[in-house]
Amino acid sequence: MHSLFRFTLIAFCCLLLATAGCMKSPYFQKDVSVPQYEWAYNFQPSFKVDIEDTAALYNLYFIIRHTEAYPFANLWMYVYTKEPGDSSFQRSRIEIPLSEASGKWLGRGMGEVYEQRMPITRNDAPMIFKKPGTYELKFEQNMRVNPLPEVLQVGLRIEKLGYRR
Repeated sequence: MHSLFRFTLIAFCCLLLATAGCMKSPYFQKDVSVPQYEWAYNFQPSFKVDIEDTAALYNLYFIIRHTEAYPFANLWMYVYTKEPGDSSFQRSRIEIPLSEASGKWLGRGMGEVYEQRMPITRNDAPMIFKKPGTYELKFEQNMRVNPLPEVLQVGLRIEKLGYRR
């Protein structure tokens, strides 16, 4: 009886720790593998997202997985956005910091692979989608090196936060 209680208590604690450490489920997330782990200018991953709730606030994140052999401390890229009903994309250029000044990689690392999730909205503020419908986002690397080595995957994550007050 004593060992059954102990086993149950340990199992409960493990379950509690596992669920407490989980991230909130995203509204949308898609990751795309980069061919030969070299991100060329002409490889522009595209993401289509259906938005119906225009009263909600959303956080948008760029996800990158790279090896520790990635040769830079940052990543410059273009984000192209097309709203429902638009025929062309709007382009903005952003910088994604990948390491501290000391050279320590940001994000999470396992072995030689690091993953980082960075906000891609203006001033890291939540975003409001003004029109319902399908939005399209594309990413293009904009570094001086082409192709950009040691990039394994890139992706988009959207989290629904709640509603404006």
